[in-house]
Amino acid sequence: MNRHPYTAGAFAARRIAGFAMVVAALLLSGCGKPPRLAPLAPDAVIVAFGDSLTYGTGAQESESYPAQLELLIGRRVVRAGVPGEVTAQALARLPTVLDEHRPRLLLLCIGGNDFLRRLDKAQAAENLRAMLRLAKTRGVEVALIGTPEPSLMVTPPSFYAQIANEFHVPYEGDVLTAVLKDPGLVSDPIHPNARGYRLLAERIATLLRKSGAL
Repeated sequence: MNRHPYTAGAFAARRIAGFAMVVAALLLSGCGKPPRLAPLAPDAVIVAFGDSLTYGTGAQESESYPAQLELLIGRRVVRAGVPGEVTAQALARLPTVLDEHRPRLLLLCIGGNDFLRRLDKAQAAENLRAMLRLAKTRGVEVALIGTPEPSLMVTPPSFYAQIANEFHVPYEGDVLTAVLKDPGLVSDPIHPNARGYRLLAERIATLLRKSGAL
């Protein structure tokens, strides 16, 4: 009977070498490292982009999360939220916003109206991916904020975390769940009040510090 051309020792050596190559590739790709952002200069512009949660529905303009975040971090934060907007509309609007403000960082918080209107979540996810690709092709960094869908759990769909991982961008997926579950932090079932927007701003500021932007 013919013996296999590889000995047990040679086979083991080949497996070890293959494993080492995989490990090296992961290390070179930065896999496992938390997403980092470039430090924001004092004159850097940040665009907070989204729907009514970014606009600040349920509170005064000065109490919206972009306005409160601006005070917390000492950087200009543009409030680019349009109430009622779905992801397809946001994707169409984004190029104009980026051209107008030329931000260093985009805070992306969109999707809630897709869920309320029961639009296809897979398409919403693809629209979100397209927005991240557009920002990155223009040299704009992104931080992603998960928007809960209406349910008993009031949590963001899993595609937010998946997309953040795909694009290796900082992600805040818990704060809006915490806000919308607390009667003292909401103005109605789907919008924060001033205190709720303050918590949102604080959590985003923390995310920016942890990621190296501040």
